[in-house]
Amino acid sequence: MMLNLHLLTLQKPDTAGLVEFLKPLNEAIAKANALTEGKRPDFFYHLKSASDSLTALAWIAYAGKDCGMSMPIAHVEESWQMAEFYNNKILVEYRNKDAHHVEWAKALKELYVPGLRDYVKSHYPLGPLWSATGKTTASAPPKVSKPGGPAPPPPPAKPFYSETHQPSSSRPKEGMAAVFQEINSGQSVTSGLRKVTDDMKVKNRVDKTGFVSAGEKEGRTSSPSFSKTGPPKLELQMGRKWVVENQIGKKNLVIDDCDAKQSVYVFGCKDSVLQIQGKVNNITVDKCTKMGVVFTDVVAACEVVNCSGVEVQCQGSAPTISVDNTAGCQLYLSKDSLEASVTTAKSSEINVLVPGSGPDSDWVCFSPILLTLLILQ
Repeated sequence: MMLNLHLLTLQKPDTAGLVEFLKPLNEAIAKANALTEGKRPDFFYHLKSASDSLTALAWIAYAGKDCGMSMPIAHVEESWQMAEFYNNKILVEYRNKDAHHVEWAKALKELYVPGLRDYVKSHYPLGPLWSATGKTTASAPPKVSKPGGPAPPPPPAKPFYSETHQPSSSRPKEGMAAVFQEINSGQSVTSGLRKVTDDMKVKNRVDKTGFVSAGEKEGRTSSPSFSKTGPPKLELQMGRKWVVENQIGKKNLVIDDCDAKQSVYVFGCKDSVLQIQGKVNNITVDKCTKMGVVFTDVVAACEVVNCSGVEVQCQGSAPTISVDNTAGCQLYLSKDSLEASVTTAKSSEINVLVPGSGPDSDWVCFSPILLTLLILQ
């Protein structure tokens, strides 16, 4: 009950005070999210489920129905739903491999649901309780500076809750509601846009030629290219993990010396085709564009994450195929993989193609539903 005692000694803060009050939580969430960015680290699902679940702790920022947040109980449940997608992947991957990981995933879920949810339901169903006569949390106390020195800067905005400009409405709003009001107003959002005149349109430009000026060429080349992370790789690391990285325009990539205990990780490839000849434990395709992957059998799962315009074909069997945060993915299943569990999240333009009933029939296309088991007889 330390939280209850602490809140009862503080007055309800204003927007600036709430920003300062939530500063430690925001910093913890930012650090946790940083661990999941860039190249996929080891135990990615563990880190992702833990970092996504931390947003449930922000229920304490609830300040009423106009604050832009769900009520505390609903906020905890919604936050856990975002983390549960990755938590379930831990359960599936380690179900028959390591019971410690399964216990960890179950304990994490119990911590939030029912743990935190029931705690909030019992003590703070309508939000935190503040004291009417306690200490204020207006903002961080300014540091003492020497005479004549500059004033200390205001606290910076934080990712979850930030101070917004005062809207022009007769009824001022605070917090996230002010942000939504400014977006919905339309006028202030578009006030900084310049009108496009006829001479600025491409079809009316007088300098439209087949040549590119030096300045224009330099401007184009200065934009970031697809892959600058390192040299191309296709190698077996530590005898357990095949790494395929930064392959561009390679149509004949082959992994033929593999076994069921090895994994395959494909990262940062573009306009290439990889064939995996043999059974492997799992396959991950991460941050690839116009990439084709053809594999025979997979023991655990084939995963497509953060990709665009990829094609994956299973020629043997695969118990699970998941697509996450991907725009455009074609999944070709063989007759032996028709009972695969196909799951998608935060993705679009996903198609599942299966063989027709006859030997000369064309592929039949289906669109999977989010987190739905696709069973085709």
